[in-house]
Amino acid sequence: MALLPVTPPHRSLPEVVSFHRTELGPILNVYGRMVAAGEWRDYAIAALPDVAVFSIFRRAAEHPLFRVEKRPALRLRQGQYAVIGAQGQVLRRGHDLRQVLRVFDARRLHVVD
Repeated sequence: MALLPVTPPHRSLPEVVSFHRTELGPILNVYGRMVAAGEWRDYAIAALPDVAVFSIFRRAAEHPLFRVEKRPALRLRQGQYAVIGAQGQVLRRGHDLRQVLRVFDARRLHVVD
């Protein structure tokens, strides 16, 4: 009878949620416009086990002004994309990222004479 070597159980890295290139494109488009307008200055991206977060800052040492979140667990319910405000309020949620990001179109600066 031959003895087979005992192999340790396969350990894989924990699954994380992250933004795909096709999702980062529209987010960075909005971010670039607001940086050009002088409203935003910094961002951070987090990939966690249940959510991916794109945080937007006015200055690097502050709390985020907005967070764009992707929660795949909500894709069959309210929609996996959401824009969250500084105080934690949900500004817009939906299934289509481009529609969710339209919340920033209403926040554009207008020149006052």
